[in-house]
Amino acid sequence: MDQSTPDQPADKPGAASLIRSLALFMLAAWLLRSLIVAPFSIPSGSMLPTMRIGDYLFVAKWPFGYSRFSFPGQIPSFEGRVLAHYPKRGDIIIFRPPGQEDTDFVKRVIGLPGDTIAVRDGAVILNGRLLPRQSAGLVAIPVSPNSPCRVVPGAAPMVRAGADGGQDCLFPAYRETLPGGRSYLTFDQVDTPRADQVPETTVPAGHLFMMGDNRDDSLDSRFSPYEGGVGLVPLDHVVGRAGARFWSTNGSAEWLLPWTWFSALRSDRIGGSFAS
Repeated sequence: MDQSTPDQPADKPGAASLIRSLALFMLAAWLLRSLIVAPFSIPSGSMLPTMRIGDYLFVAKWPFGYSRFSFPGQIPSFEGRVLAHYPKRGDIIIFRPPGQEDTDFVKRVIGLPGDTIAVRDGAVILNGRLLPRQSAGLVAIPVSPNSPCRVVPGAAPMVRAGADGGQDCLFPAYRETLPGGRSYLTFDQVDTPRADQVPETTVPAGHLFMMGDNRDDSLDSRFSPYEGGVGLVPLDHVVGRAGARFWSTNGSAEWLLPWTWFSALRSDRIGGSFAS
């Protein structure tokens, strides 16, 4: 009588196979984050009303090429920029200014190499021409745990009842338009001599002149690093360009209470792109 041999069980994945899979996953994640896209959260109100604290967005890494600041931990570390391209005026970019290389900043590009920039009575003068600037009235920003009604010294808070039963903070807004027609809203809360009166400066080669949309509450290229600003930003220090929002929270969520993640969600702010 024939005797059959029981089927042998298939070999189970060994430790080497598991380690190899994890290594491939980590490599793929590193490549994605370094070369394609990375998440970023807005930490301050310097870009109001365009960006709010609690906005989460993707940062596109490829548009301007790659430097050591494109990579997590600045590894590999090298000088210069590979496949370098300059941003366009009006692009919102994430960068790390000299002296603060471990901190991400987000601002709007106003000046490119060779441009002259000045500010007079809050209006930007680009290459000797005043940028068109029209009043947009008062813009309401809902007050929330991560977005209090913050105003600069000398400005009086303006608060009104919001549509959802909460409160709105009102800011004087202006629509600024760059050459070529690109426009965006800015806040100008009060006449501030240091921020609203800036002498003419020429942007040197390899650098960018950055400004926050919340003009009285942004330490940007109008201020030197000695004043707490970022000064003129080297192109090599650019991380990437702001892309689409994928999440936005009002700050009321608690990590240990997952349902609050959705009650805190500002769903009307998801989607769209800052690149145009």
